[in-house]
Amino acid sequence: MGPDDTVLVDSGYCTHAAQTVALVETALDGRKLDLLLNTHLHSDHCGGNDALQRRFPELEIRIPPGEASSVACWDENALTYRATGQQCPRFHFQALLEPGTALRLGGLAWEVHSAPGHDPNSVILFEPVSRTLLSADALWEKGFGVVFPELLGEPSFDDVAATLDLIERLAPLTVIPGHGPAFTSVADALQVARQRLTRQAANPSKHAHHALKVLIKFKLMEVQSISRAEWRRWIVETPYFELVRKRFFAHEPIEQISGELLSELVFAGAATASDTQIENL
Repeated sequence: MGPDDTVLVDSGYCTHAAQTVALVETALDGRKLDLLLNTHLHSDHCGGNDALQRRFPELEIRIPPGEASSVACWDENALTYRATGQQCPRFHFQALLEPGTALRLGGLAWEVHSAPGHDPNSVILFEPVSRTLLSADALWEKGFGVVFPELLGEPSFDDVAATLDLIERLAPLTVIPGHGPAFTSVADALQVARQRLTRQAANPSKHAHHALKVLIKFKLMEVQSISRAEWRRWIVETPYFELVRKRFFAHEPIEQISGELLSELVFAGAATASDTQIENL
């Protein structure tokens, strides 16, 4: 990539695709988007890929190698979109974002590092001169993303710990996370993340409970409003709920678990619920 080429990292969720395209157009001010890098392939990080590819036909998309075959044949089960009850329009990639390599972007060499945990195939990007880290969901200012492999019985808390150790060794001065504003209090963020990880590893069912609540909130953010009947149907038809229930809450019916989770969201001021309708807040 040349110093004047344009690059975007991750593209948001598909329901915001039009807004994403508009924001990119405004930022580019008449130029074209040359390169889109995906840190991982959760739907809220690559849901705008298709819209951007349609807007900029020459756009090159690079993805981490772990799920390249699933994207090539568009296997929504392997990509977990169907399992989590989420949407992601099909897109096509042109190259891989290989861990252990470096990309010349904006005249600077950005290192690509493997960052498993939240997602086994995730990567983070680090620029060692300015010591800037694009951390995706590996580190936020107040934690990190749900450790999804753990929900399916794939031990991954140690992967999260190893990724946090990697970030500490990189010693970034500025972190730009996948969610939330950029921050510079990196040592504090690592401490918060490690404390959370310790609690989750000690009580995996609490982590699973939190993960299901995240999926519900994500759905409400997508639809904004949903009838009780549609809500129940979505819960039943989303495989992750039953998989997690069997693994962590086998003594509770799915209706009870989902009702408790919704009540917690309402109590937290993140949703409202009547006998017939559920609204996002």
